[in-house]
Amino acid sequence: MDLRYPIGPFKWEGETTADDRRRYIEVIAETPAKLRVAVDGLSVEQINTPYRPAGWTVRQVVHHLADSHLNSYVRFKLALTEEEPAIKPYDEKRWAELEDGRTAPVEVSLMLLEALHQRWVLLLKSLGPAEFTQTFRHPKLGVMTLDKTLGLYAWHGRHHIAHITSLRERMGWF
Repeated sequence: MDLRYPIGPFKWEGETTADDRRRYIEVIAETPAKLRVAVDGLSVEQINTPYRPAGWTVRQVVHHLADSHLNSYVRFKLALTEEEPAIKPYDEKRWAELEDGRTAPVEVSLMLLEALHQRWVLLLKSLGPAEFTQTFRHPKLGVMTLDKTLGLYAWHGRHHIAHITSLRERMGWF
């Protein structure tokens, strides 16, 4: 198994159906609770363990999810209120190395993610099919539809939770 991609890399099929959208929104809605379960009962030493050699610690993964999903939520709002806005990416590796990413209690980002996803899911459920065709321009990824971004972030949460759960399995942390 490639420890970087425990559920495989993100694959875009090119079209999103209404059923796909409902499923992606459900995955996004469940992400905070699944993340909380993934870290439940871990000791400080375990939370400070990298999920793979030269990888982020469990703590950094949790904080990264909050950082990344917060950025995505803002990108959705920009795409819905502006004509193909150019978004500013962020250096996720450098963010993970900042003091808060390395040392803040995971509970801070768990609570942030819970509140953020409540808002995000309310927004997502309010959108019609045409709104999911709205776009933003990413400097490296090009033009991104909200449909594709929705699928990406449903995958993203599962991807990082699997980093933690696969580490727990490999280490026998039950």
